[in-house]
Amino acid sequence: MSNAGNTTPSDPAAMTAAQLVTAYAAGTLSPVEATEAVLAAIADRDPAVNAFCLVDPDRALVQAKDSEERWHSGYARGLLDGVPVSIKDIFLTEDWPTRRGSTSVDPAGPWTVDSPVTARMREDGMVFVGKTTTPEIAWKAVTDSPLTGITRNPLAPGTTAGGSSGGSAAAVAGGMGPVSVGTDGGGSIRIPAAFCGIVGFKPTHGRVPLFPASPFGPLAHAGPMTRTVEDAALLLDILALPDPRDPTALAPTLATFRGEMHRDVRGLRVAWSPNLGYATVDPEVAAITEAAVRRLADAELTVTAADPGFADPLDAFEILWAAGAATMLAGFPAGSRERVDPGLGAVWTRGDAVSAVEYLEARNVAAQLGITMGTFHQDHDVLVTPTVPIPAFEAGHDVPPGSGLRSWPDWTPFTYPFNLTQQPAISIPVGRTAAGLPVGLQIVGPRHSDDLVLAVARYAEHVLG
Repeated sequence: MSNAGNTTPSDPAAMTAAQLVTAYAAGTLSPVEATEAVLAAIADRDPAVNAFCLVDPDRALVQAKDSEERWHSGYARGLLDGVPVSIKDIFLTEDWPTRRGSTSVDPAGPWTVDSPVTARMREDGMVFVGKTTTPEIAWKAVTDSPLTGITRNPLAPGTTAGGSSGGSAAAVAGGMGPVSVGTDGGGSIRIPAAFCGIVGFKPTHGRVPLFPASPFGPLAHAGPMTRTVEDAALLLDILALPDPRDPTALAPTLATFRGEMHRDVRGLRVAWSPNLGYATVDPEVAAITEAAVRRLADAELTVTAADPGFADPLDAFEILWAAGAATMLAGFPAGSRERVDPGLGAVWTRGDAVSAVEYLEARNVAAQLGITMGTFHQDHDVLVTPTVPIPAFEAGHDVPPGSGLRSWPDWTPFTYPFNLTQQPAISIPVGRTAAGLPVGLQIVGPRHSDDLVLAVARYAEHVLG
């Protein structure tokens, strides 16, 4: 269940970001001590998990020492000054290579630019411990690549951490840093969050500025991956600050996410859809999420069983996904098609064949889906579903072995629809299977209701904790 609690762990590597800054302010812990604990945890645990593709202890300790001096002077730079953070190897990071899980990206660079995400965290004073693994160009919902191999679930190393932000999820779940930041084009934050038993939040499209522009265009989001909803809100207050390099970015909010997270949500109208009207759900996942929703209903949320009423938009999603992948890969060096992940190569070939008419028809499906959800939210403040219909499966496979499924979207029916609609959606942990594998619950809100989704998630975290 939730890692939120009132007891502060004695191990700094196990503390939340909020607990760390409280300890820094009280003088009971320093950013150097916290960073040393996280680096020790990475050295001890990551060989079995493979969450990191780059760790830079020397640079991290310099940043931690600078933060320590700021805290001692009484002038912290930002909300999470001195908090260790890892960064998915999709975001440009000055002085570190961003290889995107690909052998076709030259590590020599030059690497002279921070993406908006890394720039905002650097300005806040956070400590960068390293970069986390991703499948090649973040193309699938598990994390393995020709460059970095297989990333495993720290709670069950024989199983996948999910993807494509699987390295970030594994780092946070494995006690190798309290927070990370990932990307989500079809579920890539929420899926690994569910598999690893952490919180993963995909904000409204444009809430977190991106640069360079994602090839996956309107499907692409970035957001926090944390152990608690409180930490997600704190990190989003940093990530959502404006950046002029993203022309699609939303205007700054008038309130803080950390403040709005505490609003009273009792009496809110919650729609519970166990299968969206078309998904097949593992019986244990169904039972665990159903039990969680019953507890929410008992805790003064007005829960009604209701499906949004749309058909599975898989075909439209796959057209947009393949076109985006092919667009990015077209800029790779000659010979890359023979070197990329074979599954990605198949997506590349399909994307090359997508016509402009097919692309625009798929965008129209997304628009109609958005209209359907907008109407649905007139009667229901939020929609709740399972995050993923199955528990984590054997690592090293794109689909569950023996399932007969074609590709990763076949087993992620609850996540990609809300990339098509660009809505905010969060996954929170709500239980474990008999085998000890985590199960996530997804909370979806109308576009621009990031604060509401966080508030409902925080309340659910408290009720189910």
